[in-house]
Amino acid sequence: MGKTFTEAYAMLKEVTGMNVYPAHKFFEWFKRFKEGRETTEDDPHPGRPSTSKTDENIEKIDRRLSIRGLAEITGIDNGCCIRQILHESFNMSKVFSKMVPKLLTPEQKESIMNICAYILNNIDTDPWFMDHGPWMD
Repeated sequence: MGKTFTEAYAMLKEVTGMNVYPAHKFFEWFKRFKEGRETTEDDPHPGRPSTSKTDENIEKIDRRLSIRGLAEITGIDNGCCIRQILHESFNMSKVFSKMVPKLLTPEQKESIMNICAYILNNIDTDPWFMDHGPWMD
């Protein structure tokens, strides 16, 4: 359109009715399009791409192990990549210091309810239950 940066930025503010983009970001885009660019996609970033999230590494994951233990098994240095695999591939999320399934299966829900009912029933009927339960062995 043959407009200067200031004119184009004023037109954008007039059309949108507000400052949608900061001037420095708009200037960067303005300059790129003036140089012949035709897309708003970011340029590729330098460095090597992440290769940690492979099918082979996903198969090695044992959801019962700690992130540190999983890092040793898979050879992935960054625990963040392990968390990403657990989150995206196994539908788990971090709760306190453990990764746990986001959704329990009906069998898991029933099992947990049965265990809780057993504990509550025994606490009410046997005051020594917590001191002498099967977990004390």
